Amino acid sequence: MSAESSDRQRILTYLAERADRPLKARELAKGLRISEEDYRSFRDLLRDMEQKGEVFRQRKGRYGLPARFEALNGRLQITRSGDGFVIPDEPGEEDVYVPAGNLATGQAGDRVVVRIDKRRPGRNPEGRIVRILTRSATQTVGIFHRRRGLGFVVPQEPPLTSEVLIPSDRTGGAEDGQVVLVEIEDWGAKGPSPLGRVTRILGRPGDPDVEVLSILFGHQLPLEFPDSVEREAEKVARRGVRPEDVEGRTDFRDLLVYTIDPADAKDHDDAVSVREFEDGTFEAGVHIADVSYYVKRGSVIDREGAERGTSVYLVDRVVPMLPEALSNQICSLVPNEDRLVVSVLFRVDSTGDVLSHRVVRGVIRSRFKLSYEDAQALLDGDGSADLKKGPDGDALLRSLRQLSGFAQKLRARRSTAGAIDFAMPEAKVELDDDGEPIAIHRRERLEAHRVIEDLMILANETVARIGENDELPILYRIHEPPSEDRLEGLRSLARHFGHPLPTGEIRPRDIADLVESQHGSRREYLVSTVALRSMKKARYSGKNVGHFGLASEAYSHFTSPIRRYPDLQVHREVVRHVTAKSRASQVSSNELEAMAQHCSERERRADAAERDSIEVKTIRYMERHLGDEFVGTISGVTGFGLFVLLDDVLTEGLVRVSSLVDDYYIYDSDSFSLTGRRSRRRLRLGDKVRVQVVRVDAESREIDLDLLEGPLDPDREVG
Repeated sequence: MSAESSDRQRILTYLAERADRPLKARELAKGLRISEEDYRSFRDLLRDMEQKGEVFRQRKGRYGLPARFEALNGRLQITRSGDGFVIPDEPGEEDVYVPAGNLATGQAGDRVVVRIDKRRPGRNPEGRIVRILTRSATQTVGIFHRRRGLGFVVPQEPPLTSEVLIPSDRTGGAEDGQVVLVEIEDWGAKGPSPLGRVTRILGRPGDPDVEVLSILFGHQLPLEFPDSVEREAEKVARRGVRPEDVEGRTDFRDLLVYTIDPADAKDHDDAVSVREFEDGTFEAGVHIADVSYYVKRGSVIDREGAERGTSVYLVDRVVPMLPEALSNQICSLVPNEDRLVVSVLFRVDSTGDVLSHRVVRGVIRSRFKLSYEDAQALLDGDGSADLKKGPDGDALLRSLRQLSGFAQKLRARRSTAGAIDFAMPEAKVELDDDGEPIAIHRRERLEAHRVIEDLMILANETVARIGENDELPILYRIHEPPSEDRLEGLRSLARHFGHPLPTGEIRPRDIADLVESQHGSRREYLVSTVALRSMKKARYSGKNVGHFGLASEAYSHFTSPIRRYPDLQVHREVVRHVTAKSRASQVSSNELEAMAQHCSERERRADAAERDSIEVKTIRYMERHLGDEFVGTISGVTGFGLFVLLDDVLTEGLVRVSSLVDDYYIYDSDSFSLTGRRSRRRLRLGDKVRVQVVRVDAESREIDLDLLEGPLDPDREVG
């Protein structure tokens, strides 16, 4: 332990065990016997601990542990209504509700200190933001405007809670209506708007390239690779797969190996295979690109990949974690080329039980590059004639069917264990050559998708168990159980439907049973949505606590090292272990946890960017449908209106309560509904309704709807 870490621990221990009241800095120094010559360094350390939320300082300058002041550190989330919730850093603590008026200058994603003002039985604690520890964003992208001689920007990426004021000498020459990048210079103590300066003019709204730049800059995501990284990647790719690279590896080049990916994929992380034995057993192979062989720890490529954390998949392009010379070439498992892999191989009996497994470094030569649609067509018996030609055609079909049967048994066992399957709809936006949206489709989840998903889950679980059993310093993918406060709404709904959840500790099986009980019914969307919202978000950690949603005791990300840095980290440790039989590692526990936090944060940013990319294109698409009617599903209920997900285009709009002129509507959070005071008409989460598009605002990304008819199934069962 370093001297600074030791001093930090001394301060925390003293405040926890010996301080019976908040202490001034001098008092604390005296208690710790800090000399006068060391006092300045002590004060600097104390201020740093305050900034990081390790200690709390009162207005009068007295220090104590945050918990002693009813204060918690956590990450701020902003709801649709403008209120907030602080998700505590400390596991087991309840989320803290923060009314909009108590957010101070807090923005979504900020790490904050929240002080609890009220505690009431059966409700989340209520508090106020008293300090911003770290900002999730230091810049934003938005539309520049001038009003009465003042410049201001309406933020879009990320969408801040207020406009950004731009002093006249900091406009950067921006003109009214242009999209600009703004650096936040002063958030203000409690002022209504932060101050900023324009650092880059991106262009005019509606330009597809401007839309992409807006999303990437707004989420502080990198666009281009540094020249040094590109040069190193090209150097690695040019040498290809050499004979010395193959030495000592298991040779799978004579085995029928193939990839199954989206039709437009270029970065092929994984391939699969089947090898049959005379005793009736077979070996299912999951072959993952051996990225760690090419990307060495500490190299310029590794440092850039670690900083990016993940690839970002926008509607019209991919922003890769690794340069294309690696991600699309030497590491990608393209057909008819030798490629280096790390393979997880499962010996399986005729009943689908896994008898044994092994992890090896190998080399493959993929025979086929299948799309999910190709694979599904083969499984359905109407596959392409081209795929069936040649000596491998029948073998490919047999392999696919064998893996499908195995996957179905894996899926059934996970379901029995309590794995939760939220089959929520996803949208795919189709663009023309100019990047304009021409159609929006519902993504179909095929059996072929499930086969690959099931095999990858098995490989990820297997590697995680190796890490757990052999005490390897790997990143786990963890999903903690939902807290009791998050379950309140779901418990209420379950009781209403005659399927009460057990009291006390909740199990994955309990929620899975509830979701499955409504499968195919009119209430399926309602129950799935509320159940999903009760869940915590999965994240990375150096400590294994299991994965609640998958009902798995140990889970990691291993199967996508081209596009996720945690997978690359796991590869390094597992490969080192299985090849060298050594437990020595260069990664400390502190480094591992810092890596976990960073990768989790980069994942959140990438997810937000991907959602925004879809949102931007769908808004553009809906501009051409002003006045059109749609059938949709109520996807959210608030005091100010109903959010409706349009069934055909999977686009969400708002029916404002002020537009419901037939009655006065009362909001009931317990039943997720608005009810007419006079008519008793009830509009509830999951109801089908008919709406008309009455306003589409590309700048604010808002779609306003008028309710024409609904609920369309008023006679449905309500429990």
